[in-house]
Amino acid sequence: MAIKKGPTKGSGGKHRNKLRGHGPTPKAEDRVYHKAYKAKQAANRRRMADPRLAAKRRAAKFTSDSDDMVIGRNAVLEALRVNVPAKELYLAARIEHDDRTREIVRLATANGLHLLEADRLEMDRIARSSNHQGVVLKVQPYQYSSLLELADRADKKAKAMEAAGPEAKVKARPLFIALDGVTDPQNLGAVIRSAAAFGANGVILPERRSASVTAAAWKVSAGAAAHMPVARVVNLTKAIESLKERGYYAVGLDGGGDALVGETGFETDPLIVVLGSEGKGLSRLVRETCDSIAGIPISSMVESLNASVAAGISLYAVARARREAVAAAKQ
Repeated sequence: MAIKKGPTKGSGGKHRNKLRGHGPTPKAEDRVYHKAYKAKQAANRRRMADPRLAAKRRAAKFTSDSDDMVIGRNAVLEALRVNVPAKELYLAARIEHDDRTREIVRLATANGLHLLEADRLEMDRIARSSNHQGVVLKVQPYQYSSLLELADRADKKAKAMEAAGPEAKVKARPLFIALDGVTDPQNLGAVIRSAAAFGANGVILPERRSASVTAAAWKVSAGAAAHMPVARVVNLTKAIESLKERGYYAVGLDGGGDALVGETGFETDPLIVVLGSEGKGLSRLVRETCDSIAGIPISSMVESLNASVAAGISLYAVARARREAVAAAKQ
């Protein structure tokens, strides 16, 4: 009896999956059974054993692009003297000590820093330079405040001083310094120092196109950065607008101002003094956000002042205007 050929009953294509591909063939060096894989593993072991690459890996373990390093004996000594917050101090192996290095070690030990010894190659990697003189200080990242924290703290201080009388009330009016496009950390450090000297409540920086509080800024501030809060904002224009909604006034400093600094009429109110860069000055949007643009009278032989000098002059002018307002109220 003949058997009829044809599909098996109930197959339903159940063997179709076996016909599907398994993707591209792996490279020979990725197949564990292939000799190319063994050759690649041997090459990796030789590379890991290279002392130069090993030093590079050890240095990368302790450093990153965001780390702030102070290099050189004089720079490290000055940073430790003004209590720049640091984490580790790296010393070159078999370093020739002098008076500076001995004081560096003494200050680092007194501040509880970790002292780490590294060979010359590792020191070059850590400092990203060969001009470190055998001493590298790794600084902790600065802890910024938020704009809301600065405003709440200033308002709380102002309310606490209201009961002390009209003189203390006027002097305690909130005062902030905002920097627009100031990219020099030393200028920033000098501004922080001036802000602390004249009783400002904080400094406001934009996140982009602006200096940050690095070790250089901390040193120039002469330690004022330890107790002067600094806030970083995404958009400086919106930050000024948000403070204006809380009752602040904004005065921008520019050579083409319509008033003199200290004579805008806003000095006795909650105030934001906005400073631009030495070359470009205030940006257009920030300038339009300000309630007044004030200028500093200077000689025509000088085109402009840097931000730190302008900050000191403007803060002194605000402080003088507030003292004069208190004196006038007493009469």
